[in-house]
Amino acid sequence: MASHPAARRRPNYRRLLQAQGGVVVAMALLGLVAGGQEAALSAVTGGLVCLLPNLYFVWRLGVLGGGRQARRFVSSFYRAEAGKLGLTVALFALVFASVPPSNLAFFFGAYVAVHFMHWLAPWLLRG
Repeated sequence: MASHPAARRRPNYRRLLQAQGGVVVAMALLGLVAGGQEAALSAVTGGLVCLLPNLYFVWRLGVLGGGRQARRFVSSFYRAEAGKLGLTVALFALVFASVPPSNLAFFFGAYVAVHFMHWLAPWLLRG
């Protein structure tokens, strides 16, 4: 059975996640140069607090097969988003309880930089 030409392809989130991972590495290198090893570690933990929930979200949506009903997709989407939010809160709590970042500027800077990569999603998810 031939696929319908108007059928929409599912977006490939790999490039967005790779870009977010690249931002974590870039912020860690910037932290290493500007503030030393503690700043680099703070940047890595801040970036991972944003990146890991995004990986979870994409993994949860990746379980969906093609041709699902819209209602089931929306339900799965909301569950994935709620899990992402819960994981983000848990990771913030874990980081601040177990290894408080020594450089809050690099911690939150990396978190925000990774989070802002979503602005580039329309270009990164093409093709």
